[in-house]
Amino acid sequence: MATSKRVIINSIAVLRILTLSACAAAAALIVTNNFKLDGDKTKFSDIKGFRYVLAAAAGGVLYSLIQLPFAVYQAVKEKRLIKGQFLPTFDFYGDKVIAFFLASGVGVGFGVSIELKIFIDQLVDSFEVLGVDGLEEFEHKNQFFLERGIIASGVLLAGFATMAILTILTSANRNGRGF
Repeated sequence: MATSKRVIINSIAVLRILTLSACAAAAALIVTNNFKLDGDKTKFSDIKGFRYVLAAAAGGVLYSLIQLPFAVYQAVKEKRLIKGQFLPTFDFYGDKVIAFFLASGVGVGFGVSIELKIFIDQLVDSFEVLGVDGLEEFEHKNQFFLERGIIASGVLLAGFATMAILTILTSANRNGRGF
């Protein structure tokens, strides 16, 4: 029994590290997403949906940074840093709130990126029908910009998946019946 308890505690610490890594990577991908076209610079912050993706990723990073020392301490010492029900209750509610926040960030990121990608394709096609040429660079740079948004959302999805697993593991501990 003690071995399975140790495996679960170590798994929680590893999952918190993976969540932190995925959220930090998603934030880095979205913040560095920009391009220049004819002197005009397009940044991630020009699209409100990408700002929300950044907010979700930053929330995941912040929460993971708060939780990580407690998880590592529990993995090393095999006991909680703070006795009582505060930490199990904080884990229970905090993990769920952050998981839903990350999930909504994933949805917004995919939705905005895919819809704008379709819109730009249709816009370029419409201009080509009208006989306007020279839109290749416009289309290429916009498509690359939106694909990076999709990639950032995919990485954030990995952060959500690890947080979702954490919600299951930490739920068992809330009433003291778990590990």
